[in-house]
Amino acid sequence: MMEIKYDIRRGTDIYRAIYAPRLRSWISKGVIKRGDALVWRSGLSGWRKAEELEELAPFFKQCEKQQLEETERREDELFLQKKKKKKKKINNILIIDDEKDLCSLFFDILNQRGYKVTIANTKRQGAACIKRETPEVVFLDLKLPDGDGMTLLSKIKEINPETVVNIISAYGSEERKEEAKRKGASSFMDKPFTKEQILRSVE
Repeated sequence: MMEIKYDIRRGTDIYRAIYAPRLRSWISKGVIKRGDALVWRSGLSGWRKAEELEELAPFFKQCEKQQLEETERREDELFLQKKKKKKKKINNILIIDDEKDLCSLFFDILNQRGYKVTIANTKRQGAACIKRETPEVVFLDLKLPDGDGMTLLSKIKEINPETVVNIISAYGSEERKEEAKRKGASSFMDKPFTKEQILRSVE
């Protein structure tokens, strides 16, 4: 059986005498896509789109089917990764705030739902808790008796970048919020806040 030869024009380039197997290979690998190349073959007058030739059309369909399946596979993997990440179990929650009534509120709400809650009232105590047992979630006040909580935020993210830090403050200027976000804070909660806000920030 005689091998079919093609002349291919792609953009301004012309590739002479391309045999059918190579052309099919280019289509199957996605090198040539629909509308990408014009093909001339003996017996046809003028140029035709490669996908319009009867013997080439199935290869475009097969290539597109493979690309679609690959895209769906990657989307499924990404979905499962996000789902797995979302379901990551929270064991330890650390509250760093000098207001003891507020800490008690946090403790009661979160402890009732099965979380292990640790309380620290100073920057120094908070730093010691983080080194001793790295929590998954931290609620951090920026105004502490022995220093600025913003520096502790940087330390927390340095020790474990995956720790979720929620800033709690009664002095939440836009500048401070932007700074906290740059340093890795997940959210900024303005005092006073509700029980629902506390639970939502953990979820």
